[in-house]
Amino acid sequence: MPAITLVGAQWGDEGKGKATDLVGNRVDYVVRYQGGNNAGHTVVIGDQKYALHLLPSGILSPDVVPVIANGVVIDPAVLFEELRGLRDRGVSTERLLVSANAHMIMPYHRALDKVTERFLGKGRIGTTGRGIGPTYADKISRTGIRVQDMFDPKILRQKLELALHDKNQVLTKVFNRRGLEVEQVFDEYMGYAEELRPFVADTSLELNKALDAGKTVYLEGSQGTLLDIDHGTYPFVTSSSPTAGGACAGAGIGPTRITKVVGIIKAYTTRVGSGPFPTELHDEWGDWLRQKGGEYGVTTGRNRRCGWFDAPIARYATRVNGITDFFLTKLDVLSGLERIPVCVGYQANGTRYDEIPMTQTEFHHAVPVYEYLDGWNEDISHARGFEELPKTAQAYVRTLEEMAGAPISAIGVGPGRDQTLELRSLV
Repeated sequence: MPAITLVGAQWGDEGKGKATDLVGNRVDYVVRYQGGNNAGHTVVIGDQKYALHLLPSGILSPDVVPVIANGVVIDPAVLFEELRGLRDRGVSTERLLVSANAHMIMPYHRALDKVTERFLGKGRIGTTGRGIGPTYADKISRTGIRVQDMFDPKILRQKLELALHDKNQVLTKVFNRRGLEVEQVFDEYMGYAEELRPFVADTSLELNKALDAGKTVYLEGSQGTLLDIDHGTYPFVTSSSPTAGGACAGAGIGPTRITKVVGIIKAYTTRVGSGPFPTELHDEWGDWLRQKGGEYGVTTGRNRRCGWFDAPIARYATRVNGITDFFLTKLDVLSGLERIPVCVGYQANGTRYDEIPMTQTEFHHAVPVYEYLDGWNEDISHARGFEELPKTAQAYVRTLEEMAGAPISAIGVGPGRDQTLELRSLV
């Protein structure tokens, strides 16, 4: 049975939570496979709005098993706060599974993340300061602390002593900050162990057994394609692989298990943090998109940078992810525009590019080449079928579909659970 991968097709914040919630009652497992609490999903159910940071969106569906897989980095304090918040609102959290191999965000990771960003000044990456990057760096350097280490006090203390021997040198001698005490960190994380233990499992084994038994597994990425550590706008990227290839390593399932890759893409473009963004608007139209689209970070509250739809980025996402279906979100935000610009290519240093330029220098200097499509004035938030959209809105969708190189199978016309037009099944 299928494993379906959900990926952001821009710079993140495309509305992945809405897409997962749409299929929540038709899948058996929803798996978060990378990232940490540096991103968020917003899900609106009726008059209730849920902001999720570490937890998979599937936790809001009563019959789904939500999984935090091995590719995620976990801040236990954030996880428990989020779980308590859902329980207080009557949402069951007992089905949650957490991988024993997931890495833990430690206090020194957060400290180093914040101080390093300040030190970089104008060259800063634009991280959230939540310790994500330093945690992944320790994972790659093989000095990280995993969930399973919390259940062996001897191993945990030994790893903490080794880690703090180096981290305190950097904090105190390079950045003139106070070091951390081994005992204090040890006691804090041992205190999390028993609360976390009931959720911990061999999630790779669980997911493969589920697939063998005919269950449907939905793999939910965080961030987006252009923030991928390998395929994004490096170095202004995240520290993991939110692309479809990252789902296999991050969840512990083989690539032959994946039968469908759903790309989530906005009807325009946004990004948070530093880095190139060719269609970014620094005028009243950028403010208009931000205000009308509610473009503020779920996790940080930061203003999102806003711009028009970028077709070369959509084609790039289709290519590197193998996208089979697109979910187009926030089409309703564009209502009221007489003409809608769409970026179809770039000019950089006198050269025309129809795809993303190969080098960061060229992309940084890329100027968008626009085509203009007819807009519409109607309120489309009440539409419940594609044929109910204005003809010009239908034409806009079909044009984006052709430019992106994969079919648009669902369209969001508002934040609510019922404000989605499903043209073809995403499961």
